[in-house]
Amino acid sequence: MDLLQAIIIAIIEGLTEYLPISSTAHMGFTAALLGMNESEFLKMFQVSIQFGAILSIVVLYWRKFFDFNNFNFYIKLAIAVIPALVLGYLFDDKIEAILGNQKAISAVLVLGGIVLLFVDRWFQSPKIHNEKEITIKKAITIGFWQCLAMMPGTSRSAASIIGGMTQGLSRKSAAEFSFFLAVPTMLAVTVYSVFVKTWGKGTAAEMKGYEMILQDQHHINLFLIGNTVAFITALIAVKTFIAVLTKYGFKFWGWYRIVIGIVLLIYFYNK
Repeated sequence: MDLLQAIIIAIIEGLTEYLPISSTAHMGFTAALLGMNESEFLKMFQVSIQFGAILSIVVLYWRKFFDFNNFNFYIKLAIAVIPALVLGYLFDDKIEAILGNQKAISAVLVLGGIVLLFVDRWFQSPKIHNEKEITIKKAITIGFWQCLAMMPGTSRSAASIIGGMTQGLSRKSAAEFSFFLAVPTMLAVTVYSVFVKTWGKGTAAEMKGYEMILQDQHHINLFLIGNTVAFITALIAVKTFIAVLTKYGFKFWGWYRIVIGIVLLIYFYNK
């Protein structure tokens, strides 16, 4: 991976992580279109730059994350993230098997887009407009909805936002709670994928390979630059998404997924 490829992948991560269009799918497609071979470093890079995207939410909503008087906020996030931690661990191998199937992911993009076309019609009378109104029960229900994103191409953001709307949250409050929930969820995934999974399950030869990756100055520079780029682009994407979602709803993102999914299906079937 060269510097330009790293920057492009990081931009894609930052722009798509919090949008209902699947960052995993977009990074996978981008890497394929750039002619990048799947490697351990590419996998580690795509996971590690999520840290930059996570940090953008903490910075944007720092008052919320550092309001230690609102202890219920932390309890809700801790409980809501449990389903993803448990089911993600149990189905990790199956998820990994699908990640390389670009045709299947493209099809999921299209199907998810069709669902988004109708979401606004299904939930027209929200009752909750503030995170403090979300109960523990509603929080864990949203956490289970988030687990739908374990199918690559689904979008963690879309699953958790729709889950929030099923619990009576407005589009804006559902999106913001989805962002809050992303912080412990993605942090856990990053730590597990990079440190626990990578370092705990590899062979001696693989361990040596990982050590070489992390000791190489070029790779370290790519990690640092990738996280910085992902952080900046995520800051922009989140603010833009909230404005577009509040004003126009999900239909735009639905059509986007359908068009991109069809184009990619044609591309990968003819490749």
